[in-house]
Amino acid sequence: MWGQLIRQGRTERKWTAKELAARANVSEQTVLAAEAGSRGAAVGTMMELADLVGVPIFGIEDRAELAIRRQRGEEMLALLPSRVRRPKSRSVDDDF
Repeated sequence: MWGQLIRQGRTERKWTAKELAARANVSEQTVLAAEAGSRGAAVGTMMELADLVGVPIFGIEDRAELAIRRQRGEEMLALLPSRVRRPKSRSVDDDF
């Protein structure tokens, strides 16, 4: 579905796949694969293509709103511990 939206956005801008590829600094084959829904397309590439053709990322069209949500996410991450440690495994005495 995301690939279809990218293709739609590219077509609305009257860009060829080659033009979009040049703007995204990827190959034309990468653009075509992304539009076809290839599972091999990197998420970062998909996001870059979507942004270039105006497809809202995370369903948010307003860049200011996207920046606000990013800031909130960073604030929430700041509240979490910087490292996650596995609890030490304790041997279970199951000898009845």
